[in-house]
Amino acid sequence: MMVTIIGESGSGKSEYAENLIMDLQRSNNDSKKLYYIATMEPYGKEAKKRISRHRKERSGKGFITVEYYNNTIDCCLEVKSNILLECMSNLAANIMFNNGINDKYLVYNKICNIIGKFKETASNLVVVTNDIFADGNIYDRSTMEYIELLGMVNRYLTDISDKAEEVIYSCPFVIKGGT
Repeated sequence: MMVTIIGESGSGKSEYAENLIMDLQRSNNDSKKLYYIATMEPYGKEAKKRISRHRKERSGKGFITVEYYNNTIDCCLEVKSNILLECMSNLAANIMFNNGINDKYLVYNKICNIIGKFKETASNLVVVTNDIFADGNIYDRSTMEYIELLGMVNRYLTDISDKAEEVIYSCPFVIKGGT
């Protein structure tokens, strides 16, 4: 099963996604590994602080953390494993800005290929992404390209997911696939 979780920063989407992937693993009586694919690069004090907080929050939950910033997966994930990818917005920014790929369509295709590989590998895949579309501001060209890219990626994730939910103040609302 593939589930996409979307929400604004601070919405509770990360904790919800962690609990969801663990519930999916338990409901299948699944002894396969539980991977946390971390995409936030540890640049700067705030990023390091957020990474540390996330590590503490998932401590003792059985996750194997894999740092994954923008390349094809270098490690071998167990087939039919349970994968939580946190967070698509970081991965998209890493690929677009750190690799110098300024064509949003090339980045989009790369992300689609990455997600396809994770989906093939996983028994259950939960992808967390951000809702960054509501502030109404006009930004510089590269930031607007990134926002458009993330919109394309979020539509793609929702299309290929069995279920998609938006988390608002820690409350999930079904967008697709379920009641």
